[in-house]
Amino acid sequence: MPPVTSDGEANVWSSFRLDPRLPGNAALRASDADRAVVQQVLTEAYADGRLDRLELDARTATVTSARTLGELTPLLADLVAPTPAAPAGRERMSPDQLERRAVAKYRSDRREAFLGFVGPSLVTIAIWALVNNNGFFWPMFVMAFTFLNLLRTVVNRTDLIEHNKRTLLKQEEREIRKLETRDQPDRHGRPPGTED
Repeated sequence: MPPVTSDGEANVWSSFRLDPRLPGNAALRASDADRAVVQQVLTEAYADGRLDRLELDARTATVTSARTLGELTPLLADLVAPTPAAPAGRERMSPDQLERRAVAKYRSDRREAFLGFVGPSLVTIAIWALVNNNGFFWPMFVMAFTFLNLLRTVVNRTDLIEHNKRTLLKQEEREIRKLETRDQPDRHGRPPGTED
């Protein structure tokens, strides 16, 4: 199923291995997964009544015989909202890339939480042992607070990974908007980088 954007609309284009709308990708060979994305959109459009049976059959035949990503784009032109393509040099993350990066961020957070538990615990135990090892074991307060953070990180794994995905998608959108704005003419219609 295509990922859903922040405004709730399915972003079909990010379901492709590479964005087929970019000129540099158009000549690349389409994979079975790329064809499956298009076929899913066509099937849903037929179910919604946006395509009749003849159109579905014709487009399905084209999908089956398509060799390049560029051949797939026209089949979706009147069915999918035109979300902006990533600027040249900046590809959108695939769902697999997004998952890997979100999980890697979670592992980093878990490692930091573990070190945040072990480090202060060892330091406070060493101080307690040097100062007064027969008295009240006060390092347990430090250990308890740092252990709670570690426990929260481990228990909330799924929620934290989903949060990381949302953060990564927002960051990607900001970067793409920044690149698009950079390439826009200034308020006088001059291309970027030109001065008086």
